[in-house]
Amino acid sequence: MNGAEDRLATVLRPVRAGNGFEEALEQILQVVRLGLVPDGERLPAERELAERLRISRVTLREVLKVLADQGLVESRRGRYGGTFVRARAAGSTGPAELRRRLGAVDVEDTLRFREVLEVGAAGLGASHGLTPDQAARLRAALDATRDAPLPDYRRLDTLLHLTLADVSGSATLAAQYAAVRATVNDLLDCIPLLVRNLEHSQRQHAALVEAVLEGDADGAREVMREHCRGTAALLRGFLA
Repeated sequence: MNGAEDRLATVLRPVRAGNGFEEALEQILQVVRLGLVPDGERLPAERELAERLRISRVTLREVLKVLADQGLVESRRGRYGGTFVRARAAGSTGPAELRRRLGAVDVEDTLRFREVLEVGAAGLGASHGLTPDQAARLRAALDATRDAPLPDYRRLDTLLHLTLADVSGSATLAAQYAAVRATVNDLLDCIPLLVRNLEHSQRQHAALVEAVLEGDADGAREVMREHCRGTAALLRGFLA
């Protein structure tokens, strides 16, 4: 399984009978909102998506049509065709959009739940120890965030945190984290990227990964708690 497939496996899982359309739509929306497939790049082929989600191609096409109608993806024909993630328009987080997003989510509850999941994932990963493959994935995700161009930073930061959740050993925790992170990303998109904050975050990331790899559960939990609270403070400051 390559790196892209690893990232998608955190979110794309077989849906339950009865709500196939709704759950498939939720999961593919998360793929887009989390940046697991960057703007302008192609989603996996319909056959692969249908197999991962265990839905029919007909249901999948209905899901993709909804996303296209919402301006989130576009279909292209030809040899290099497929379904591509559309770049978000500049200025999409103006005052009206900010009010909409804040009205659709309980910010404090989201931030608290995010902290609980992240701290728990860091502790679990450090406690049970990582396989060589998991350790390599975690190091690679950390390396990708170093010196990342500002436009790519949040996407790569998200992938690092998703990897930490995924190597926790709890598929349920990883799925819950993917959902809450999508909401957090909607909020983060409403505030500016601050270089000073990113430098601080990178130091925390490095300490966090080191603690997980060394099996220091208490240290991993403490670094992650501090990291989450720093992000929460920024969001509260800008969104209040």
